[in-house]
Amino acid sequence: MSGNAAPGVIHDIGYQRYAGVRLGRGYAARSLCTYSLRAAYGLGRTAKAKILPLGLFTLACMAAVILVMVNTQSPAPVLSYVGLVSTFSYAATVFAAIVGPELVSRDLRNNVLALYLSRPVNRSDYALAKLAALAGAVFVLFAGPMLIMFVGMAFNTSDGLSGVLSEAGGLLAGLAAALIHASVFAALALPLAALTGRRMFGTGLIIAVFLILAPVSGVIGALDDGALGQLAGLLDPVSLVNGVDRWLFGEGLVRIGPYGAVYGLVALALTALGTAALLWRYRRVKV
Repeated sequence: MSGNAAPGVIHDIGYQRYAGVRLGRGYAARSLCTYSLRAAYGLGRTAKAKILPLGLFTLACMAAVILVMVNTQSPAPVLSYVGLVSTFSYAATVFAAIVGPELVSRDLRNNVLALYLSRPVNRSDYALAKLAALAGAVFVLFAGPMLIMFVGMAFNTSDGLSGVLSEAGGLLAGLAAALIHASVFAALALPLAALTGRRMFGTGLIIAVFLILAPVSGVIGALDDGALGQLAGLLDPVSLVNGVDRWLFGEGLVRIGPYGAVYGLVALALTALGTAALLWRYRRVKV
């Protein structure tokens, strides 16, 4: 209000209310998930942010190219699509340990969650969008090499269309296994990453949980040939999902005996528990 204007006068300075389409909560959550998925691979960010995730993805794709050359020169395939997922599982846990804190730690450290919540998204939407982004990023890490393997094997098949269809069936089984691995790894890694605003601490915590239990599971499995050894894989997340591969697809790197359904139920329970823990964590973050 200027000094000469009468008291109580409202001046129109040109601001207008938004009259366009309001896309709502679902669109905002999907946009956050898409942005986070891009950020997982450093897209739209500095070259430094791309080195580790894209480096791991490139190495996985190079391994797939080598595998195609070996498979086409061998009488029988050395490694199937599901076997590729099982073999790359430890690399996927390292990837999740690097990317998980990248998706959530900076927001926690800078206390910017309130800015997200000023939009239609709520706390659960934020947490689930980040979880879906991490699972999607891990899935891409598996899917990229498998697609390379499919193209290479399909072009080199000597059985014509039936050979291509056989490769397509193997690819679908591999993608299903990749989805299971990605869901379990993301549901375990992201709640741990959300405990701290320091990326280094988050990465160390995730690696500790994933890798420290692996030797324990391996030793028990090696020392016992009975039920205890067949259930030892439940102690290690990687062995757990490989056990699910063995149960569902008949391929995997662990012995499960008659306990395949147990592996499946434990994997499902851990995914649900990790998701619930992540939602609980974000309900208690102060804004």
